Amino acid sequence: MRFYAASVMALVMLAGCGGKETETVQDTKPPPSFEADALLAKTLPELVDDLAAGTVTSEALTSAYLARIAAVDRKGPRLQSVIAINPDAIAQAQASDARRAAGETIGPMDGIPVVLKDNIESLDPMATTAGSLALKDNVTGRDSPLVAGLRAQGAVILAKTNLSQWANFRSNDSMSGWSSVGGQVHNPHILDRNPCGSSSGTGAAIAASLAAGGVGTETNGSIICPSNVNGLVGFKPTVGLIPQDGIVPISPTQDTAGPMTKTVRGAALMMNAMVAGEADYTAGLSAESLQGVRVGVMRFAEGSNPDIKEKFAAALGAIEAQGAELIEIAEFKPAVEGLNASEFLLLQYEFKDSLNAYLASTPETVTARTLAEVIAFNAQHADEELALFGQDIMETSDALGPLTDQAYLDARAAVLFSSRDQGIDRMLSANRVDVLVAPSGPLSPRIDPINGDVWPAWAGAGYLAAMAGYPHLTVPMGDVHGIPIGVSFMASAGQDASVLAYGYAYEQATGLRPDPHYLASADDRPELAAALVK
Repeated sequence: MRFYAASVMALVMLAGCGGKETETVQDTKPPPSFEADALLAKTLPELVDDLAAGTVTSEALTSAYLARIAAVDRKGPRLQSVIAINPDAIAQAQASDARRAAGETIGPMDGIPVVLKDNIESLDPMATTAGSLALKDNVTGRDSPLVAGLRAQGAVILAKTNLSQWANFRSNDSMSGWSSVGGQVHNPHILDRNPCGSSSGTGAAIAASLAAGGVGTETNGSIICPSNVNGLVGFKPTVGLIPQDGIVPISPTQDTAGPMTKTVRGAALMMNAMVAGEADYTAGLSAESLQGVRVGVMRFAEGSNPDIKEKFAAALGAIEAQGAELIEIAEFKPAVEGLNASEFLLLQYEFKDSLNAYLASTPETVTARTLAEVIAFNAQHADEELALFGQDIMETSDALGPLTDQAYLDARAAVLFSSRDQGIDRMLSANRVDVLVAPSGPLSPRIDPINGDVWPAWAGAGYLAAMAGYPHLTVPMGDVHGIPIGVSFMASAGQDASVLAYGYAYEQATGLRPDPHYLASADDRPELAAALVK
């Protein structure tokens, strides 16, 4: 996948020139600080405790987040991570406070403000746009099941977040974090660095403390990558665990929503609300969860970047120190040739089929009711929709036939066989390990609206978990010159609670989540400036 973010203009100071010397006056005014205050810097579990203790009300917390969105997302560094504010958010917060005062709290998430990626429907008066003007009037008045679950626990639906348009399935030359509705998302750690996608806005918003928790969606990397580069915990659960109804689709085989938070416990609390049933994903969270666990080290996926390798080595040391046994896995060769091509064909077939079905269910206010009509809409509004890149993926997807085509059936079988039977499941069984670990991805590159997403050599094996539909968790393992990097935990289908528990034990032992500092570029890092400026 290709990912993008927009550039930030550098300030240029013009020096006076001429025959007369001018005195240079140093501006000693400190630069503005955009870092979150004590309350909003807290994690989701801490805010759950504060609401329960009565040290803050949901209305006060919601109001504080809305003020921060105005100050940081719409002004200041202008992250452009939020695409729409819920006009009913304060009323929802007030209702939560009234329940709490009456002793009728309806769940741990009661009063907690959360944001939703804007391809997820909610019954609130906000459109679900997938970042496209073609869906600007898609106000469905219905909750997707995951939102219904959050609402049933009393969560406040604060806002919708920006994203890579159409969840990054429009063009091979797409740019992560850009949509025609919301513009370009910026990474709060270093503003000219790629926020990754397609859940770019959720990643930036949670890192910047614009909400307590957020929901992203993933087909192949779209929760893990933005969580990785924004310094967050991101969890992609087993496909099917969270119902995908009411979410603008790409692939029923690979699509899933998942939580993006500051902590593993926060992700588990959100999972409890988003997943129908009685499972408690917080129950198994223990600092001792790695004791006696056999951990498969996907050495073939650690990449070549020495900084990432150093961080990964430290992460492995911490995992081993918690009582785990490390088992080296030196190589992985797909059982089917052309695995990536098979996956892409699978996604294209399912995109056409599932998007046509979704568009047919939208309100009559949505005039583009098929993929073909979306393509035509984009061409008619090219100045806005096609200003930065084309729509070749949409065009080639629309040219494909139905899901009964043998080419589709063969591609799907090849992907599942290679990623499941001969992929993750084989690595787990052949090496007798409980979980697989690797870096979560490469270090985020600079934004480049001219060349599009230009990523360094990849690190990680999240593509296998994505293709297989298996659980995948990323947890921060620090940063390199202010650019966050994470470590991944993956296992087989249904092992979601175990994966969260392993990641929790690592997180508790290390505590390496970096806070964003809103630097204009890496040039502002003192250790780099000394070498760059002479």
